[in-house]
Amino acid sequence: MLLQCSNISKSFGTTAILKDITFKIENNEKIAIVGVNGAGKSTLMRIISNQESFDSGEIYKAKGTTIGYLTQESNLHLTETIYSEMIKVFEPIILMENRMRELESQMSQTQQLDTIMKEYDELTHRFSELDGYSYQSRIKGVLKGLGFTENDFNLNIQSLSGGQKTRVSLAKLLLLQPTLLLLDEPTNHLDTKAIMWLETYLKNYNHAVVIISHDRYFIDQVCTSILEVEHGKSKLFRGNYSFYVRTRTKDKEVEMKHYENQQRIIKKQEESIQLLRSYNREKSIKRAMSKEKQLEKMEKMDKPESDPETIRLRFHPQIQSGYNVLQLENLSYRYDQEWLFQNLSLDVKRGERIALIGPNGIGKTTLFKLILQQLSPSDGKITFGTHVETAYYDQEHTSLHPLKSIFNEIQDEYPKMNNTQVRNILASFQFKNDDVFKEIQMLSGGEKGRVVLAKLILTNANLLILDEPTNHLDIASKEILEEALLEFEGTVLFISHDRYFINKIATRIVEMTPKELINFPGNYDHYIEQISNQKVEVKKETNYFEHKAKQTIDRKKQNEIRKIEQTISKLEKKIQDLNDLLHLDEYVNDYVKYNELTAQIEEYETQLLEMMDQWEAASSN
Repeated sequence: MLLQCSNISKSFGTTAILKDITFKIENNEKIAIVGVNGAGKSTLMRIISNQESFDSGEIYKAKGTTIGYLTQESNLHLTETIYSEMIKVFEPIILMENRMRELESQMSQTQQLDTIMKEYDELTHRFSELDGYSYQSRIKGVLKGLGFTENDFNLNIQSLSGGQKTRVSLAKLLLLQPTLLLLDEPTNHLDTKAIMWLETYLKNYNHAVVIISHDRYFIDQVCTSILEVEHGKSKLFRGNYSFYVRTRTKDKEVEMKHYENQQRIIKKQEESIQLLRSYNREKSIKRAMSKEKQLEKMEKMDKPESDPETIRLRFHPQIQSGYNVLQLENLSYRYDQEWLFQNLSLDVKRGERIALIGPNGIGKTTLFKLILQQLSPSDGKITFGTHVETAYYDQEHTSLHPLKSIFNEIQDEYPKMNNTQVRNILASFQFKNDDVFKEIQMLSGGEKGRVVLAKLILTNANLLILDEPTNHLDIASKEILEEALLEFEGTVLFISHDRYFINKIATRIVEMTPKELINFPGNYDHYIEQISNQKVEVKKETNYFEHKAKQTIDRKKQNEIRKIEQTISKLEKKIQDLNDLLHLDEYVNDYVKYNELTAQIEEYETQLLEMMDQWEAASSN
């Protein structure tokens, strides 16, 4: 065990943020902390990193634990270049290397060769242990992985943007390799290519990682445990984010049923006690007292707390479009005499949900503005089908008027709506009472996004054109939007960097390049599979001999790994079978049996963690 938190609580003034946070972090474990905005996720991370105090509870850290915490511009020397800042991480290795060079030059000029050779051998051994021969390639690998080119390496840190400085901080932290890596929104300021590189890096990271992120696909790829922080309490789920989503709903239903069953038992006991006392006889009073003692000894369950109130979105097209919704023919756009893109063609059919993807700066938003006739194409043709009515979600929220109140933003756009109707639509987006009179300019990014979504719903359009609709939304709000789009009977064309969102919504992926739009049927997983298959075919042609070499791996080692994997499979099967039993009435209606079963599951999960450690050790040798 690397770190353990027990009953951690934290208040700000009279407001309790964390009430009872209890969990532990194992060596090499990858955990995501999830919860609604304001649940205390970042506060908990600052407490773990010793940057924030806590009111009560205990934190235990194993001996030798080093903690690295990503904050913007953390521990950066602004006068250094990007590369010289990275070099600082390896100063002890560089001093060792310099000493080795000194000793080499002394070997032919001294009589004390034995003494020099002894020191040199010790230094060489230690230098090799620290992987000193590769530190320069490690620096280049991490910087390039996070999106810097070699031309960027000599840039002065002071001249960088805030997002670039955060990437430099992340690079330095990864090179430091703490035994516990704490990352709060690490994918901010990274493009998709850099995010995918970071996923691979963290999955192979030989120490523990704790992540806070709104990027659910990233969490799914990296994390094997989810720590939910809700109502000031914590609960650990062994699995990725998709497992957490499936399990959480079932668990809440079971918890509520257990609570209701216990309340019925308590009520029945209390009625029985009252009846026995009403007889007013010595024997019946003794029985009543005995039942009262039993009731006092009963471990009472707290009533499960409700989820925070959420909005419910429904997009209703006023009329249905024709089957052919939109056609782009050889569309081109030139900006400042330079072609941004040329000869792009696309057919959009009714009911499709198409994700437009591509690197930043490729022209995705420009393409949307051409479709919306906010810009004119340099060449090519845009044709809409019959009865097509569009609505646009602008990631910059430029459709909002900064000096208007939320209420007036809606009423001025839809003057036929009365005050009650305006308030009702805003209430469904969590704007209630005096909140509706807040000025747009005073709202957060997430609040502005909700206002734009409210306006979008009122259009009753049958073609939704959405530019980064999940930006600024917390996970709960993203899930609400996803459900609404899945139920939408019209057509959706959207840009998003949120791969989980794309994966859940898209029926087709369209990858944009300067010369063409490339179609991939299916969601994001299907897109990755198709791209991977293409890469595999290329690799097969060029790496035949490398493939043959891999077949000569030691058979004894493979047998050992296979046995461990078989044990892991058996344990996972046992855990799954017991989890299935948890939802049977026999256990749902008997909290004693339920507790016994959960204790058995925990025991198997402990064994599973031990076997996973053995597997990792065997696989890395």
